[in-house]
Amino acid sequence: MDRRSPTVVASVLPADFSDLGEELRNVEKAGVDRVQWDVMDGRFVPNLTFGPDVIAANRPHVAMGFEAHLMVDDPDPMLNRWVQAGCEIVIVHAEATRHLHRTLCAIADAGARAGVALNPSTPLEAVTNVVDLMDLLLVMTVSPGFGGQRYIASMETKIAAARELIDRSGRDIELEVDGGIGVSTIGRAAAAGADVFCAGSALFTGPDTMADRVTALRDAALGQEQNR
Repeated sequence: MDRRSPTVVASVLPADFSDLGEELRNVEKAGVDRVQWDVMDGRFVPNLTFGPDVIAANRPHVAMGFEAHLMVDDPDPMLNRWVQAGCEIVIVHAEATRHLHRTLCAIADAGARAGVALNPSTPLEAVTNVVDLMDLLLVMTVSPGFGGQRYIASMETKIAAARELIDRSGRDIELEVDGGIGVSTIGRAAAAGADVFCAGSALFTGPDTMADRVTALRDAALGQEQNR
């Protein structure tokens, strides 16, 4: 199957929460493909972040796509809220969902694309029986809950296995990585088979412009993808 061009996704965790609208406009102008909203409930992960009302309030500021990464226990009761808030992709954690098949069907019924995230310690086998329901698979390259963590290089084996699983399925499933993604790590994740790269600190901090950082990330990913 032909590989898609690398997609750069911005995590808004490092953004200035007091001026999210302006931060999102800056991200869009810099050439980022879409935004990830890191939704944390203080239970599944030890942190609290955004609710659907915050996302909905910021939806009019930009045209780029939104994805909700639900790091929450029992995401099912509020699935419709994230879609109504403007998220085209809703990602749930396999570890937090009792009936993953049912949850993915509910996301699709709500009108969004369905994604599954796997924590570093969760084996790929957790999703082998729901490949037909996934539009996106997110391999976490850090333990979720906080930004600025170090990339776990051993996850590249799982990324490669996930790429094989997706290719065997014949389905158009995005393979995303999230955690510690920067110029020094994105090439390794790309070489392993990822095609969507969620970055936070690497986009929001640095001496150059955000547009320069986006270009550097995309170039680093492309260099490795072309060598696969």
